[in-house]
Amino acid sequence: MRSLAVGENLFPSLASLDELEEVIPEVVFREEVATWARRIGVEPKQVQLRAMKNKWASCSSKGRLTFDPELLKKPAAFRAEVIVHELLHLKIPNHGPLFKAVLRSYLARYGS
Repeated sequence: MRSLAVGENLFPSLASLDELEEVIPEVVFREEVATWARRIGVEPKQVQLRAMKNKWASCSSKGRLTFDPELLKKPAAFRAEVIVHELLHLKIPNHGPLFKAVLRSYLARYGS
């Protein structure tokens, strides 16, 4: 039997551990959205999950947030970025310098 070299994958066909994050339940995702909404001081009118072809999420002018269910398979830090991004649109409707600064501030403050 041969030894494994340092860094050699015993099961090369398997994804790395970083890529094997569990899918979180929808109820957990909704709680993440609610927690961030409280931190930011906004109240979305509706939060829905719906398959999207070209983006992870959207925010309507009426305050409805839509997230792609595939987001539930992504790491927590990535989900936080998407959630905060969309919730901030309830306060700041564009992607200008103020939006970017506030987004960075929230993510830095809460360690995401």
